[in-house]
Amino acid sequence: MTIDHRRLGRELDIFDADPLIGAGLPYWLPAGAAARHEVESYLRELERRAGYQHVYSPVLGKRRLYELSGHWDHFAQDMFPPMDLGDDLVLRPALCPHHALIFKARARSYRDLPLRLAEIGGMYRAERSGVLGGLSRVRAIWLNDAHIFCPVDQIGREVAAVLRLMRRAHAALGLRVSSYQLSLRGPGAGYAGADAAWEQAEGLLREALDAAEVPYAAVAGEAAFYGPKIDVQLADPAGREWTVSTIQIDFHQPARFGLSYTDASGAAAEPVMLHRSLVGSMERLFAALLETHGGAFPVWFSPVQIAVLPVGADQRAAAEDFAGDATEAGLRVQVDTEGSLGARIRHAAGRKIPYLAVIGPREQAGRMVALRLRDGRRLPPRAQPEAIALVAAVAAARSTELAPSAG
Repeated sequence: MTIDHRRLGRELDIFDADPLIGAGLPYWLPAGAAARHEVESYLRELERRAGYQHVYSPVLGKRRLYELSGHWDHFAQDMFPPMDLGDDLVLRPALCPHHALIFKARARSYRDLPLRLAEIGGMYRAERSGVLGGLSRVRAIWLNDAHIFCPVDQIGREVAAVLRLMRRAHAALGLRVSSYQLSLRGPGAGYAGADAAWEQAEGLLREALDAAEVPYAAVAGEAAFYGPKIDVQLADPAGREWTVSTIQIDFHQPARFGLSYTDASGAAAEPVMLHRSLVGSMERLFAALLETHGGAFPVWFSPVQIAVLPVGADQRAAAEDFAGDATEAGLRVQVDTEGSLGARIRHAAGRKIPYLAVIGPREQAGRMVALRLRDGRRLPPRAQPEAIALVAAVAAARSTELAPSAG
């Protein structure tokens, strides 16, 4: 049976939707929010360690902003109409115009470059109702986005660094890259900028892919309106491909916004703008994660990491104490006391919880816990602090295994 993230998302309380909110506007339930928060925190820390600076920018902008960026001319059919509030305000279809203005807001020197600005920010696309579905195609999008401003001679190493960062993120999330695509212009109009800039950008991306020894297919007609891009395709268990990660070179917007920095000779120079997303939008990412893992997320971002199951009412206080200690250690824990032990074990298995901590009279007496793993293994009873340390170590390592060092 084909795994469907829409079914899993509802069964596991990851997300849902309501017609009063509208099509393509899912909401995240507590379990989904917990998993998403963990992934977002990981991405921000990964980026911070790689030299990115994080910003926040508003989801609205004047129509004039998107006319200047080129989105209004090339992307208007995918944008929501302006709101007349004295100014024509538009829900943004992309974050790049805001980041261009953040760059422009301060004087920049060549010593400041590359400047890497990152944000998990909201944007909106006026998708037609017929193409909407679950989390994979939505109207309200939270994008793991970043823009790197640099001279031309830094493009190669910046693209290579992004490719390495993507690999780290994909490995931690348990995603499998199936192919790389170099997305180029197609025939006809609809693209911004001069031919020479496009040819230069295409050449630079080819060089970066070749230097990284990454096999790729060049596909015409898949470029962004302002420049060519590398699209990283991820495969799900059914063999379907998702475009999740992307790197794009943009000579167009820096020129349109009049971006500049002072070079080593003291002259004004124009930066290149690299658009980059390690994992795409949170919505499409979690659609892929649900289907890739069948809802059984790696321990580090599982909504609940340990289900604590007291055998009887006499062990309830001991279960609460163990849960409190595990929570203090930074783990996400729930105590389940409703129904028979067998029913609670089945319920936890259905929710794909990685660890079941069973506490019976013997475990209670010795401050022990019996761990059952999601994959069916049972570990020997161990001291409660040791059990907590095991789960915390697996989560901290962002391992896709449940207990690689346990026996």
